[in-house]
Amino acid sequence: MNILMILTSHNQLGDTGHKTGFWLEEFAAPYYVFKDAGAQITLASPKGGQPPLDPNSATPDAQTAATDRFNQDSEAQAALANTRPLAEIHADAFDAVFYPGGHGPLWDLAEDATSIALVESFNDAGKPVGAVCHAPAIFRHTRHNGQPLVKGRTVTGFTNGEEEGVQLTHVVPFLVEDMLKANGGLYKKGEDWASHVVTDGNVVTGQNPASSADSAKAILALLDHSSRH
Repeated sequence: MNILMILTSHNQLGDTGHKTGFWLEEFAAPYYVFKDAGAQITLASPKGGQPPLDPNSATPDAQTAATDRFNQDSEAQAALANTRPLAEIHADAFDAVFYPGGHGPLWDLAEDATSIALVESFNDAGKPVGAVCHAPAIFRHTRHNGQPLVKGRTVTGFTNGEEEGVQLTHVVPFLVEDMLKANGGLYKKGEDWASHVVTDGNVVTGQNPASSADSAKAILALLDHSSRH
């Protein structure tokens, strides 16, 4: 199975002067869930090359078994340093797509025309589309049959309460929870900071960093189901 992982290329946290990017755990945990299941993984980003890492996700208290494994994995580090530009990517080469979060996607992947078209292509083909934490930002402008892609679908994503917890409510361009609801998504959340994953059809969404491995496992479950039918 071939799985595409798309990371942000955006590194500025609004006009705060602070850096952002992708969240390490939300990349590393799904990467190893897919890798350990035998998947071929292709990494891509809008600009290609090394995606910016949110420095807050590299602090000691943000480390997990998956991030520790990544930090000792020169092969994975090399793959991450050489992500392919989105413009080179064709959905028909892959069985599923997965978007790690971090605040970066709110700015670039939410608005990126190439990413939007890819998500719509995967969805139209009935292939799994996964996004965790802030990455459900990708559903801001994606459509299906002329309607927002998430309309009428049960979804989750970073909660307003969690955004308040990291004190970025007034920095982000939009709140993931509010956007999903505004697009007609049937938004469901678990406890703040606890794993909560929703699968509706081919769309898998995870609420926060704790949900990243479980989100990837939900993608594998969809692929396993489709391979048997």
